[in-house]
Amino acid sequence: MTKHPVVIAGFVLAMFAVAGTALVSFTHQATKARIASNERQALLRSLTALVPAASIDNDIISDVMTVSDPELLGSENTTVYRGRSGGQPVAVVLTPVVPNGYSGPIKLLVAVRYDGTLGGVRIISHKETPGLGDKIEESRSDWIYSFTGKSLNNPPKAQWGVKKDGGVFDQFTGATITPRSIVAAVKKSLLYVQQHQQRLYDRTPLQEATPGENNDG
Repeated sequence: MTKHPVVIAGFVLAMFAVAGTALVSFTHQATKARIASNERQALLRSLTALVPAASIDNDIISDVMTVSDPELLGSENTTVYRGRSGGQPVAVVLTPVVPNGYSGPIKLLVAVRYDGTLGGVRIISHKETPGLGDKIEESRSDWIYSFTGKSLNNPPKAQWGVKKDGGVFDQFTGATITPRSIVAAVKKSLLYVQQHQQRLYDRTPLQEATPGENNDG
């Protein structure tokens, strides 16, 4: 008879353990889903800041492809988001990496309209020096807005550089490397779109590009 309370206590503890594990698992999954939703909304806000929601009618986050051109885009795999209206191309948003920032790689969003002009550029992440190189952030200065509306014809390719190098873009006092590298990366993004426009704007909703398939001019 004395064993029954022990058995009952063990059973109760086991039930608490199962319930606790289930609760932790549920909480983890709920948190994971919430984080994913928040990340999606943040990405959507960034994309529609460059490609206005009113100008497209597709789900730009889902209409995506991956391309590979380390020389022009700075990474083995670059995600490209595509905006359309009525099935017609409006713009693409590339996610190139600037490998030679002053303090490390800089990740960008570069929106290129179908006519070849820039819808805008934004910084996703960087490690540039506070007070100097971090002026690339839109919250720090309006420098990043200077790309909007530019193209490979405006300014001419030869003038795609900072003023110190004979170009048209401002550099920062005490920090030339950062803006110089970003200007070069944006120019390369424009070149990539110019060279691969047909495939980038292919009407297939989802298309994966593998290394070596990006030389279709």
